Amino acid sequence: MPRNTLMAAIGLLAVGALVTASLELYRTFSYVAAAFILAVVASASIEHRGSVFEPYTGLVAGLAGLFLVGLTGIWLLWNPDVTSYSYVLGVPIPTLVYFGLLWLAPAFMAIYYSLLFDRIGSEAIVGDIIDEARERQQRTELPLAPKQIDRTISTDGFDGTADGEGDDD
Repeated sequence: MPRNTLMAAIGLLAVGALVTASLELYRTFSYVAAAFILAVVASASIEHRGSVFEPYTGLVAGLAGLFLVGLTGIWLLWNPDVTSYSYVLGVPIPTLVYFGLLWLAPAFMAIYYSLLFDRIGSEAIVGDIIDEARERQQRTELPLAPKQIDRTISTDGFDGTADGEGDDD
């Protein structure tokens, strides 16, 4: 997915979240917000030259599944009119679904990917990326970079430097 397409999708999801929240469509808002979170996580892979979401394909897919099951579970199990819930481990089932699928499992996935990152972003890979970035910067003229002037400057023996003709600046 090209960079501009993904950034446009993130912008549209942000607008969709604002609209659904302002219309008080909270169930729809929760799914749009989950899609927004997934798109932002997926945007970390924009500059990678592998598959679309590499190296975060597993993370994005796992989070998508957890968010879908978790949000659907909450919206099916929770109702403001219900005053008596079923409890598991001393916690109402909707709260347990919320905590387990929308907080605990994603936190464990983030920890897993942070441990896995050594294989994804090893020193050699990061060094190659930095070298390639430096090489590209040297080949192109950046808009805010000072212009490099290739001329020899000789000193005239004083504190300043002399220009090419030997006069002080």
